[in-house]
Amino acid sequence: MEEHIGRNRTARHSFGFDDVAIVPGAVTLDPELVDVSWEAEGRKFNLPVMAAAMDAVVNPRICGLLGELGAIAVLNLLGLQTRYENPEEAIEEIIQSPAEKAVETIQRVYSKPVSEDLVGTRVEQAKVSGGPVAVSCTPTAAPRMAEIIGPGRLDILVVQSTVTTARHISDRYKPPSIKKLAELLGAPVMVGNCVTYEAAIELMQEGASGILVGVGPGAQCTTRRVLGIGVPQITAICDAAAARDDFQKSSGCRVAIVADGGMRVGGDISKAIAAGADAVMLGSSLAMSQEAPGKGYQWGMSTGDPLLPRGARIVVGTAGTLKEILLGPSKREDGSMNLIGALRLAMATCGARSIAEMQKTELVIAPSLLTEGKAEQRIQKVGHGKD
Repeated sequence: MEEHIGRNRTARHSFGFDDVAIVPGAVTLDPELVDVSWEAEGRKFNLPVMAAAMDAVVNPRICGLLGELGAIAVLNLLGLQTRYENPEEAIEEIIQSPAEKAVETIQRVYSKPVSEDLVGTRVEQAKVSGGPVAVSCTPTAAPRMAEIIGPGRLDILVVQSTVTTARHISDRYKPPSIKKLAELLGAPVMVGNCVTYEAAIELMQEGASGILVGVGPGAQCTTRRVLGIGVPQITAICDAAAARDDFQKSSGCRVAIVADGGMRVGGDISKAIAAGADAVMLGSSLAMSQEAPGKGYQWGMSTGDPLLPRGARIVVGTAGTLKEILLGPSKREDGSMNLIGALRLAMATCGARSIAEMQKTELVIAPSLLTEGKAEQRIQKVGHGKD
């Protein structure tokens, strides 16, 4: 539904996580009966979670730890892991930088060139860790990264930029062929990010096995403010999921939809799945783990841009172990821990045995969901109520 926003201009309504709620089902289940696994080009993963390719979130060790839990960690091939023999020192420099100098420090630290030797080293370390090997790079770097890595070493390649389309016009480089990358590596290629039906379905037609959905919703990302672009996540996920469903009808191939960014608590993840996502990509939630390289800090992949940074260093703190954050038990009441437990309970409450069934649940527009009847919580939060 569109509204006039000025003479001869209309705009459609769009919705984020706080704007909607999931309607419980007429049938409920024991959470133990719920299956939260998902697939990417026939490869099954037990938890619908990918760790974002951020240096504060993922290193080769995290790939193994998350793999043991059933999730996937995505290693940034253009990050600190491939610029420094000892990336921990660079991370420590970013962490210790004064707030007013943080972006400048990040820009300087990320100005060191990527070492092609380290690319192979980090991929091998991720493989040795025992988890699925998933890596990320930009479209411009993808062909060279694929050549360096070679066939049979990856489980997933993620080709990612702020906004990625199948029809990129440039005098400087030619966009890589998704199908050729997949053939060279012998692995599925996920592509992102996008927020529209048209961009998503065209990337699927070019051979993408997965689509990352989200422009600017991440906790540390400032893209929406700096550029003024983006679509709230619920609408973006619904539109991309519609593209997936239409593409599946015409081709017989099902492309995974991964909601990337904007999810901090279990309820957000449940809503993302209900809106049509097959899995979610988490950054700040996992940066809060005791094992995270960022030690309670996080910054985005675009923060180090030398000309137009679109991110900030933020403090996320430390909540618990990776296992506690994903699988519990929770030590917090705000929904930021035991994220999968929350998803299982939400699915059980809706009578959904699988991710596919959860995608069919009813959503309602409910901007008052988080505040209705919560006056005492709001009072106590500002220090006027009982402890």
